[in-house]
Amino acid sequence: MSRTVLITGGSRGLGADLVAAFLEMGDNVATCSRSRTAEVAAWAEAHPDRFHHELVDLADAAAVESLVPGVIDRFGSIDVLVNNAGVARDGVLPLFSDASIDEMIDLNLRGTIHLTRLVVRRMLIQRAGKIINVSSVVGQTGYRGLSVYSATKAALDGFTRSLARELGSRGITVNSVAPGYLRTEMTHGLDAAQMQQIVRRTPAGRLGEPQDVAAAVRFLASEEAAFITGHVLVVDGGLTA
Repeated sequence: MSRTVLITGGSRGLGADLVAAFLEMGDNVATCSRSRTAEVAAWAEAHPDRFHHELVDLADAAAVESLVPGVIDRFGSIDVLVNNAGVARDGVLPLFSDASIDEMIDLNLRGTIHLTRLVVRRMLIQRAGKIINVSSVVGQTGYRGLSVYSATKAALDGFTRSLARELGSRGITVNSVAPGYLRTEMTHGLDAAQMQQIVRRTPAGRLGEPQDVAAAVRFLASEEAAFITGHVLVVDGGLTA
């Protein structure tokens, strides 16, 4: 029987690589995003029986309420939840607008917690499930210009640890994957000198690729990781070693 994997923010970037990875494994994959991309259209055509997409802004509580029943109606269960959706706004804190702060907190943290609560209610009935939160190494080390973003990602790791304690006896594991600097839109705000500095400081000698993170997420979603919970798996080429 195929698993059902719900991945937030799956229309582009890292999320798109995650969707592709789980579809390749033969899973049913549901995703949500604020826009429909060419990748989403291609998956819907190539995998009409195994792919489901909904236009949902996770910061919109009412929209999130309808997402989980829609996925359950389509596939019957949610076995794996990958909380990937997030937004980064860079700038020094004194100059941040209230709107930018609220946007990051509402999407990266509040929306993720709200959706996870809804999915957990279903997983408790199943007495099984895997939750993987995509955080970031900046939640552990910080980075200038990303104070609010860092705060939301550090909070996700704290959420992971505590929720793992709540759900461990019910057959549900909860883990985080904390990527380093990836060759995606995450690094769009860095100039060439900043990216070269990061590469020089990374023992692996390169920026990360989305596939590096997808491999870690696939592992934590597998039965091989059944005894791993409450863990933050850093995927950064040794940058924070």
